[in-house]
Amino acid sequence: MTIQNKRIIASTLFVLISFVCAAQTLPGPTPPPPGPPPPPGFPIDGGIFYGIVFAIFYGVRKLVFSKKNK
Repeated sequence: MTIQNKRIIASTLFVLISFVCAAQTLPGPTPPPPGPPPPPGFPIDGGIFYGIVFAIFYGVRKLVFSKKNK
């Protein structure tokens, strides 16, 4: 057998084994249903503020150092 034939057979077996593993179900109770959706007007996380502050700081720093190097 050539190396290419071995690779094709190995790839095919890998795909088939993946399908078999994905088709199996775990025994036991079913998971609970998902909770209700969040209320309308749900606030955006506070990390947005820190991201904007960091972006402004980074931009100003890049401008200062680019002018300093010229």
